[in-house]
Amino acid sequence: MHPILHPTLSLILIITTFTLIRIPKSSCQDQQYKTCGEPYQCGNINFTYPFWGGNRPNTCGYPGFKISCQGNVPRISAEPVIYRVIAPVDTTAHTLIVARDDLVSDICPRFLHNTTLDSSIFWFSNIVNVTLSYNCTIPPNFPQPIQFTCAVNSTTATPGFFSMDNNNTVQNFTNLVACSNSISVPINQARAQNLVSTTALIAALADGFSLQYKANNSICTDCTRSDGRCGYNLGSKSFACYCSDREYDLVCNDTSTQNRRGVNNNVKAPISIGTAIAGAIVAGVGIGWLIFWCRQRRKRLAAKAAQSYQSQSKDVSLPLASKSPTSAPSTVFSKIIPSNSSSKSEFGKETSYFGVQVFSYNELELATDHFAQSRELGDGGFGTVYHGILPDGRVVAVKRLYENNFKRVEQFINEVEILTHLRHQNLVTLFGCTSRRSRELLLVYEYIPNGTVADHLHGRRANSGLLSWPVRLNIAIETGDALAYLHASDIIHRDVKTNNILLDNDFHVKVADFGLSRLFPHDVTHVSTAPQGTPGYVDPEYYQCYQLTEKSDVYSFGVVLIELISSLQAVDTNRHRHDINLSNMAINKIQNHTLHELVDPSLEFGTNSSVRRMATLVAELAFRCLQQEKDMRPSMQEVVDGLRGIQNEGFNAQKVEVVDILVDDGGFLKDNISPPSPASSCS
Repeated sequence: MHPILHPTLSLILIITTFTLIRIPKSSCQDQQYKTCGEPYQCGNINFTYPFWGGNRPNTCGYPGFKISCQGNVPRISAEPVIYRVIAPVDTTAHTLIVARDDLVSDICPRFLHNTTLDSSIFWFSNIVNVTLSYNCTIPPNFPQPIQFTCAVNSTTATPGFFSMDNNNTVQNFTNLVACSNSISVPINQARAQNLVSTTALIAALADGFSLQYKANNSICTDCTRSDGRCGYNLGSKSFACYCSDREYDLVCNDTSTQNRRGVNNNVKAPISIGTAIAGAIVAGVGIGWLIFWCRQRRKRLAAKAAQSYQSQSKDVSLPLASKSPTSAPSTVFSKIIPSNSSSKSEFGKETSYFGVQVFSYNELELATDHFAQSRELGDGGFGTVYHGILPDGRVVAVKRLYENNFKRVEQFINEVEILTHLRHQNLVTLFGCTSRRSRELLLVYEYIPNGTVADHLHGRRANSGLLSWPVRLNIAIETGDALAYLHASDIIHRDVKTNNILLDNDFHVKVADFGLSRLFPHDVTHVSTAPQGTPGYVDPEYYQCYQLTEKSDVYSFGVVLIELISSLQAVDTNRHRHDINLSNMAINKIQNHTLHELVDPSLEFGTNSSVRRMATLVAELAFRCLQQEKDMRPSMQEVVDGLRGIQNEGFNAQKVEVVDILVDDGGFLKDNISPPSPASSCS
């Protein structure tokens, strides 16, 4: 570029900057303002904040308030129960009327679940709890109006009855009748006064009950009064007030403080314009002279560059097989990330391999606010994970490996190579990574917002009370399904633990952290390798024999199952020395017929017969996974099939009888599973 063009370039920059500043509002924010101002209609009900779905994206609502519309019937989910919204939402009183979808027209659902809700955002209002009991032994003189008959889970027709916690209306007969299963469901308090028959019960269930919700209610009211639209910022995970000019924290045109999302442009406009013009002039002149200097420098180095180009071209054209063995790290990585791709990415030009993007270090540094401590999501054995927002708006988790040495490069390559070939709904998705020439090794994953299973069991979210038994069982099934998929793909995870099981807002599983994973050859029974993993989860036979197999993951998964049952950590030095290792503690409790001492008290193991039976069966499955000898453990697919059987057939009368024998007769696992031995064969 000739120097005479520099003033022109400067002028263009000044005009462009001035024009951008004069734009009264961002088109992106304007779109949010318009979008979140439109309701989502399903049937004859209009949904506004905090609800979202359909034409209202999740940025217009609040986590946990997603509405799905099927057959013009709006539904909201609180796993494992689905609710119908049967009346318009009262946005003034912050209430809605819902009915359990599985009990709207039938009191004999396929699966028996207690009513579950996220207590942090919903709570009941003016309700009476009704207990529905199934498969009961009812005496001949039992009052008829409160009995019903149904086939539950495809079993033969069995008698049942219902009773209420309001003994002034219907007498409580639970002490007179023996039933195998029962669930608790709420009904409207007014309808409870006339609950004198099964027909009246069905009608009361169909009429639903009232819920109150909390989703920054008062803040939203203030935002709306300032002509804003209530929403949710996915990046900061906090309330957002979308206004006609831009996004604010609380209310539109708030000049009292500097918002997280920027300083008010209207107040600062004169100063900003002047500063921007002066900056543009300086920047334009500087950029022009920089281009001129670079052009002259390129001319001076032209001859030398031409000579080196020929030499480099010859080196690049060498086949990978001809490289020296001493260059193994570069050779392996070159199969995944071509040198020209990583070079381009360092200048911000996107490139990809195996379907994932190569990011520059600067790009990810900006996305994570320079790896700010406030952005840390977790700290593992191989690196720290940060919350980030990419320029295209994607919310991501950026894993920053601790050291850029040979071992870390190997793990980095291993994780990229494995994840780019895997596609499963319960495995975390890899968006991309940096080049090996980058200042640091960084991996970019999809962001999973609800923490880890460990967080919810015994970490910072342990008091949330959101991990009910059905949720825990579903976590076990989805985790097992992901591991079974890995094994079918000849991959051993090798670091299965609750810290590596992520949860989304609906408590669905995403298994993560494949740095230690190994591709498993088809024609061998095991791989000999030094034991690696997390204490408390590592297969003892792997420790003794240095033989890694798929059954090593099965053992680790057995520990996860015990964690889900007990909410205890895999290793805790504060426990008795015989119980420091959770797997040993579990085996001892099971063999001594004291499983009740192991189960998390919040699961109501002692009072809820359904939970007791299913938790006992899961403990049996975990016991099999924790066998010392790998050949005595089931395959991962067998474990998943067993868990699904427990979930689907947990109320089957035949299984109930088996569990009662195992628990009550003191024969738990005694005759069909042998305990782990102190030593095993490594053959």
